[in-house]
Amino acid sequence: MTTRVLQGCAPQDWQDHFFGLSEDRWKTLSGQSFWVTGAATGFGYAMAYVLLAAGANVYISGRRESKLEEAKKEFSLAGLNVGNCQIVVMDVCSAESINAACEYIKAHCHALNGLIHSAALSGGMGSQTPLHDAEEVSWQAVMNTNVTGPWLLTQAIFSHLAKSNSPRVLFLSSEAGWAATPGVGVYNISKAALNSLGHSMAQEYAFKYPEIDIQMNTLIPGEAKSEMNRDGVDSPFTIVSMVLLLLSHSSGGPNGRFFHRDGRHFRFAHTHVYPHTLN
Repeated sequence: MTTRVLQGCAPQDWQDHFFGLSEDRWKTLSGQSFWVTGAATGFGYAMAYVLLAAGANVYISGRRESKLEEAKKEFSLAGLNVGNCQIVVMDVCSAESINAACEYIKAHCHALNGLIHSAALSGGMGSQTPLHDAEEVSWQAVMNTNVTGPWLLTQAIFSHLAKSNSPRVLFLSSEAGWAATPGVGVYNISKAALNSLGHSMAQEYAFKYPEIDIQMNTLIPGEAKSEMNRDGVDSPFTIVSMVLLLLSHSSGGPNGRFFHRDGRHFRFAHTHVYPHTLN
């Protein structure tokens, strides 16, 4: 199954294409509130940019306040309304930092509509056999960033997301979660674990909150040029069309499913391919 998505859109021309959304659907994002981790660079930056362009309130997180300030300045130079952008410094590897950030969000946002987990660590060691060579501290850093942090953050903020009655949560995974490529074994395992976290949490929260429209899904962004992948060629904005389709989907949409930025629907373990196109 594949959903047709518009890719290769110039972000500065968003008013001409709305990244493939209809103008009416684009406008539904205005006034909604979204929290993006890893928002200073790469995919997180691109998603924050586009949500601000759509008129959403966007909370941007990362460990480095200076990089977040730099991103916010670039948003302003692009003509976006940075009055709708708030910086929430957070270390996704620290439960204390996560809880403090959640308290800030709860105090400044009456209901959160969406959470996007974009923060990630590659764990590259310069070794073709990191599962043999890595020390525990390297393993733990990758797992804390890519798996434990998203779990703790979703757990800590979900009651606030539930207030919107239609929470949207996106986990950014990787095709590495289906792979066993030598040299990136720790990263492969972390993304496979994130896949399992995404579809397991989706089912648990749907069970716990049957009265609300939960859509918690996993998106494979593919490769793009970023701090983590300096050799990448594609723009991080290639992810945006699929992100917007998922965040703006009407009630009764996918939950616990897997998608690629190019529109392909994936399966993982016992979770089958989502059988409908995203509309």
